[in-house]
Amino acid sequence: MGNSATPLLAFNKKGIYCAAADVYLDPWKPVDKAIISHGHADHSRWGHKKYITHHTNVPIIKHRLGDIEVLGKDWNETFTINNVKFSLHPAGHIIGSSQIRVEHKGEIWVFTGDYKVEDDGVAVPYELVKCDTFITECTFGLPAFKWQPQQEVFEEINSWWEQNRSEGRTSVLFGYSLGKAQRLLKHLNPEIGKIYTHGAIENMTEVVRPLCDFPETTRITREIKKEEIKGSMVLAPPSAHGSPWIKKMVPYVTGSASGWMTFRGARRRRAIDKGFVLSDHCDWQGLLSSIEATGCEKVICTHGYTDIFSRYLREKGYDARTEETQYEGEAGEQEAKKEQED
Repeated sequence: MGNSATPLLAFNKKGIYCAAADVYLDPWKPVDKAIISHGHADHSRWGHKKYITHHTNVPIIKHRLGDIEVLGKDWNETFTINNVKFSLHPAGHIIGSSQIRVEHKGEIWVFTGDYKVEDDGVAVPYELVKCDTFITECTFGLPAFKWQPQQEVFEEINSWWEQNRSEGRTSVLFGYSLGKAQRLLKHLNPEIGKIYTHGAIENMTEVVRPLCDFPETTRITREIKKEEIKGSMVLAPPSAHGSPWIKKMVPYVTGSASGWMTFRGARRRRAIDKGFVLSDHCDWQGLLSSIEATGCEKVICTHGYTDIFSRYLREKGYDARTEETQYEGEAGEQEAKKEQED
């Protein structure tokens, strides 16, 4: 094992730092060299001199960050920086999402970024990576979070759309423009009707379309008439709710696909008609089974219900602790914590 006095990965004010390689993992402040787990804004930030990420994430972060110096790697491809071995392994979170494996002097650490264990049909499925220390998110690290099989959720979504269509109403379904929107799109039934998209979702879907087989979509523009949309499915980011843009959909019914829809209060506060419990993160059992399967002894919890989850792990015999980061998990985390306090 390595020298415990100088941990292989340490948390500082800029991010997760590997001193032996002088490289950061998902840093939140500008650094010289950054290894990026995935394309969500809290993990891939602007301002680093050099980026390293999985090659399918390259077009995503270039779309979001502009002209950056970025190097794409394959799954399981080992690359060495100052005698430290790194490799990227599927995290199953969104397209191009990686766990980052770090090996030095016989010690192995894995940083998950964000991950889920259910194969969503879009991202490359989560791969178990054995390690000594596991740095995990715990966005949904409470026993209350227990996902039903996604096929059941998608059947529910398609039935909801069909019902709305039969009543002459448009279905407006909210999901994040990167990840959730493409997962929803992949499993919508185009035989029910036409699928329209908000510009932010269409722009991102165009970037990842070469990587997955998606149903056809139509971007909503000023030229599209209200009558054309009626009875269709509209995919939109949560920020579109309550905006002037949505008035074109009248009469419409709103739905939201999120892990936070577990809590009725979250749906009520957001004024959503229908909540679908669907998350791109692990539920309680997914976190626990993943940690156990790695064979790790140490666990570092980075974001989510860190205190509760790490305490539970310590009771189970793990050397578990928390670290402060600027990762957000699935948006709405603060709102859901309020729900717990209500």
